[in-house]
Amino acid sequence: MLRNVRLLIGCLSYLFLGMSQGWSQTDLPGLDTLQEKINRFVKSEKYGEAAKASERLGLYYHQHYGYNKYTIESYLNSMKYYHLRGDSVGYYNIHMLIGDYYTHDFFMQNHAEKYLNQALAYFRRTQNIPKVIECRLYLGNILQNKEPIPKSLFTELRQTEQLSAQYKQPYSQAYAQNLLATTYSRTKQPDSARFFAERSLVIARKEKIGWLIALNLFYLGITEQFKSRHQASIDYYEESYHIADSIRNLSMLREITRHSAECYSYMGKYQLAYESLLKTLEYTQQFYNSEQTKSIRLQELDSQIKNLSVEKRLVEEQNRNQNVINTMLVIGLLISVIGVGTLIYLRRQQKLIARQQAVIAGQQIRELELKSLKAMIEGQEGERSRIARDLHDGLGIQLSRIKLFVEAHQEALPTEVREPLNQFLDEACTETRLISNDLRPYALSTFGLISALEDLIQKLDMVNETSVVFEYYGEMPELNDESSVMLYRVIQELLNNALKHAEADTITLQVMVTEASILISVEDDGKGFIPENHTGNGLSNIQSRIDYLGGQVIWNSVLTKGTSVLISLPKQESL
Repeated sequence: MLRNVRLLIGCLSYLFLGMSQGWSQTDLPGLDTLQEKINRFVKSEKYGEAAKASERLGLYYHQHYGYNKYTIESYLNSMKYYHLRGDSVGYYNIHMLIGDYYTHDFFMQNHAEKYLNQALAYFRRTQNIPKVIECRLYLGNILQNKEPIPKSLFTELRQTEQLSAQYKQPYSQAYAQNLLATTYSRTKQPDSARFFAERSLVIARKEKIGWLIALNLFYLGITEQFKSRHQASIDYYEESYHIADSIRNLSMLREITRHSAECYSYMGKYQLAYESLLKTLEYTQQFYNSEQTKSIRLQELDSQIKNLSVEKRLVEEQNRNQNVINTMLVIGLLISVIGVGTLIYLRRQQKLIARQQAVIAGQQIRELELKSLKAMIEGQEGERSRIARDLHDGLGIQLSRIKLFVEAHQEALPTEVREPLNQFLDEACTETRLISNDLRPYALSTFGLISALEDLIQKLDMVNETSVVFEYYGEMPELNDESSVMLYRVIQELLNNALKHAEADTITLQVMVTEASILISVEDDGKGFIPENHTGNGLSNIQSRIDYLGGQVIWNSVLTKGTSVLISLPKQESL
């Protein structure tokens, strides 16, 4: 029941003002004024004021949009200005903020520990105990996500709680108690977890810390669920849900609805369980498709790309300066044939080096971009697989057990109840299997790409009026799991787009394997469209995945005559 709670905690230590969807950087009132102030401070070399303003700008973005890359960019700028100012306290305080921000995502845990350990070392050296407490809490938040949990974590969190009380830091004390409740929950000690959650809740309500109130209510619900008091759990979950919904905290909403579905299932309220599970899927989809979530996950890689771009510009600037010097040398060495020959040689060497550096920088940028894409895709597919397993192993098994129980006691049920109940259970089981299979097709991981496509076509034919035809030629090589999933998702996206938008009578999918390449064609006889005018994410997602596999995509569409998409993949690179 608690195997995914650690993912929730990693996203909550700093997300108490929620998350927004579909935003732009220019939506904030007064944003331009604040940025102009920062520019003026930098031009006049008032780096201390510029650092504080940049820190306020980061918090400003966070208060309006939650988890976003512009907050990180503002904090990095603030850290740079504090360094120019020579303010070590401010510099390492930003280290601590960035480290805590990176704990929101599993892929950034190593970077988070690096920033937090640097800050902790400095504040210990300067005996700044309140800041030491904060660093220890943020590091404790990372450690409680480890597998297994370090045995020393309980002692460290208790010491941190005592230090917080000693130095009158109620926010840190409540946070330390909440981390203790989290850790005890993960080690299946509900009584201890409840004790610390209740203590943390008292302080959080007194200090009016909304996100911490909601989180403690959530853990009190979990402790009730441990003891099979499911109605009491639902009461806590509903109160926590209202707070999380008011601040639009999608991570917490996702976990609350998932645990609520489990409670409703045990209570026999299967319709409510089903509705809660659908909400879980909706919140998961919103979270992983939000632009700020994707961008913060790849922030460190983006920073490396920017550094490489800066180095490239410096090389180009050095080359321009060198060209000026070379021009002056040409004027001075015209009287000597040897001097001219030497100058030509030097210029050729410099141009060759410059081209080589530019090529190397371009290759490094491309490699980092591919790593960024791979991290995003692995995160999406991993979450799809996890939800599919939860559906199959959790709610699916419970529904099957209930169905068997009902079938075994058919005679004890009234006729007017028996038939609707059997029909409802059959529909719930079917819907659960369909959702689980769509998230992670069983045929794909068991029988391979072609069998998965045949299964997909068969299901599409059953639920759509449009005829879908599948033709396969040649022998498909053995594909690794990553390539199979990418190709399956691309073809699934193309078929879904055609069924949804083309208004076609027939859609034809062809897969042809030659000695050198794999060719995939999706054609329809629908109304067609103009690819240049299509601004959605679907085409760009298809293009990026095929680029990652080293292939090419050709779009050909004529209005009123249909659309054809041809994908070509080098066979060796697809294995």
